[in-house]
Amino acid sequence: MIDKTVASVAEAVADVHDGATVMIGGFGTAGMPAALIDALIAQGAGELTIVNNNAGNGDTGLAALLKAGRVRKIVCSFPRQVDSWVFDGLYRSGRIELELVPQGNLAERIRAAGAGIGAFYTPTGYGTQLAEGKETRRIDGRDYVLEYPIHADFALIKALRGDRWGNLVYRMTARNFGPIMASAAKCAIAQVDEIVELGALDPEAIVTPGIFVKRVVQA
Repeated sequence: MIDKTVASVAEAVADVHDGATVMIGGFGTAGMPAALIDALIAQGAGELTIVNNNAGNGDTGLAALLKAGRVRKIVCSFPRQVDSWVFDGLYRSGRIELELVPQGNLAERIRAAGAGIGAFYTPTGYGTQLAEGKETRRIDGRDYVLEYPIHADFALIKALRGDRWGNLVYRMTARNFGPIMASAAKCAIAQVDEIVELGALDPEAIVTPGIFVKRVVQA
């Protein structure tokens, strides 16, 4: 019998290793898997590369992971906001590496990893510092930059409901990066508000099929 549910968030993240690349879903705090992040802090893995839309808010969630000194590098679109003081302090003191990626490029690079796409050309970033050192090409009179997929060892995502097969549905915009991150990681771990019986989810409403999910935990 296929059963991807685990008993606790600690068990869900127990094998995240030092030096892992970890995608974390969320658009700010919307859809952020806070319980899984807290469990990762307690678990102790370090030298992590984190892929997220931003670099944390306030002192909780992703910001707390950064504050604990567990992150070597962050790949994101919006590292600085009014409440991003944790990242700001780490970056200014040279204690964290940043790879800045335009939001559309970030989403497409993650999606490309899940779709098996080797690389793609995009006009976004051409002629800016973000394109320095990258291959460029003119196509039909327009200049493009070659971008590569972002793969991950783990993806920590949040969904509204899941079943024991790992099928997931999301709550409105909390969906954001979850589906593409699940497909781009070797091991996708879903924090859900509710685990439902197999067959309770409308097949037409399932956004992330269970084939992309390794573990489901209610939190």
